[in-house]
Amino acid sequence: MITSPNETVLTEVRDGVCRITFNRPEALNAISIDVMKAMKEITDQLRTATDVRVVILKGQGDHFMAGGDVKAFKTMLDEEPDRDKTAEQFDARLTRVHATVENMRALPQPIIASVRGAAAGAGVSLMLACDLALVAEDAFFTLAYCHIGTSPDGGSTYSLPRTVGMKKAMEIALLGDRFTAQEALDWGLINRIVPAADLEAETDKLAGRLAKAAGRANAEAKALLNASWHNSLAEQLDAEKAAFIRNTRTADFYEGVSAFAKKRKPDFKGE
Repeated sequence: MITSPNETVLTEVRDGVCRITFNRPEALNAISIDVMKAMKEITDQLRTATDVRVVILKGQGDHFMAGGDVKAFKTMLDEEPDRDKTAEQFDARLTRVHATVENMRALPQPIIASVRGAAAGAGVSLMLACDLALVAEDAFFTLAYCHIGTSPDGGSTYSLPRTVGMKKAMEIALLGDRFTAQEALDWGLINRIVPAADLEAETDKLAGRLAKAAGRANAEAKALLNASWHNSLAEQLDAEKAAFIRNTRTADFYEGVSAFAKKRKPDFKGE
């Protein structure tokens, strides 16, 4: 069972799918201390969860996540004039955010971002940390950090250049302009755009498809693709060979080969 330590993030596990929902709709799901704590604990649990094969990340209400809670930042700055002490508080916050991003990359389960409305600042960073992204046609995005006088976090400066190229990443980070779902698709930041009314159904359909796939094989594929950013060709080839051999020992491999030979659909169990 995957549980949340507080109500700012909700969890539900059903049919092998864990749905994680940011639950601060009154604040456009802006990331607070409680949200950070919950996401760290939830993703810690998911790293060893055997009953979860797919994860969905979404926001309650009309928006995915409108970045950091800037109103809380203002309160902090007003109450604590010592800049060294406020810096320590931000250090503690970002430590949780970054641990969550590292967990998301390391999870064996594929993560689907289901995005509607605003994805700004940390919302963009967390979407980029997901493996797949389905987006409503009315969604919009901005990295936004430059507008409050700081630099990006949450791994966005790592993901963006590798996804859109350095020049476009510089534009997104330095100008902070708002961009559309179609632009996000054109730049390779997301996988699909769907009608807003169909987002939940299409997300569930994709999650259901992944939940029925060979879970260990997909976990190996996810790990290999993430490692490819750092490995040499020789290292990647060695990693591929090792992963393939590990997969040949699984029940799903035997089922997949048998199903292919018999011209039927495989019935994978994640074993």
